[in-house]
Amino acid sequence: MPLMKKPAIEEFFRRLQKALPEPETELQYHNPYTLLVAVVLSAQATDKGVNKATEKLFKIVDTPQKMVKLGLGKLTDHIKTIGLYRNKAKNVIALSEQLIAQHDGEVPRSREALEALPGVGRKTANVVLNVAFGEPTIAVDTHIFRVSNRTGLAPGKNVLEVEQKLEKRVPEEFRLHAHHWLILHGRYVCKARKPDCPACPVNDLCLFKGKTVAA
Repeated sequence: MPLMKKPAIEEFFRRLQKALPEPETELQYHNPYTLLVAVVLSAQATDKGVNKATEKLFKIVDTPQKMVKLGLGKLTDHIKTIGLYRNKAKNVIALSEQLIAQHDGEVPRSREALEALPGVGRKTANVVLNVAFGEPTIAVDTHIFRVSNRTGLAPGKNVLEVEQKLEKRVPEEFRLHAHHWLILHGRYVCKARKPDCPACPVNDLCLFKGKTVAA
């Protein structure tokens, strides 16, 4: 797989930045705790579906203490429209209990501490560090994995390999928002089945051989 060269990478992110100067997560949340819960719920689910399920939940629950008080049964009722909701509900209650017991009810600003929470993997930890605490982490989901490989930006065989390459190849000035630019680009333009190459602002920089053309 050919690699995008450094000047092209800089221009790639410059254009994405121009199109969307301050990108944000599409998950709805009120504080680091509700963000953590939303990201845990978003595994194998759409942000839209998670937002629909948490709209009422986050009006009454915005701390781990309130979540534990709500209880597993009522939490399950709130999120039953989301895939894998039973297991996710158990994880949310368990991580809430752990936050209370080990972190005074606060979301830790440490990848190691976050990954020690039930239901929290590297991707979730990276999202929380980036969105809640402004750390320049890049959480590689299916969209970022696809865009990184398809364009030649940071090809890799697995998500960790892609993440490590992105950390090396994304210019420092763009690293804080790179996560969201790539996700949104993959979600709305560089789509899995039929990428919208004619509308792509970085079409000429992309090394993908199977580009689509306008109808």
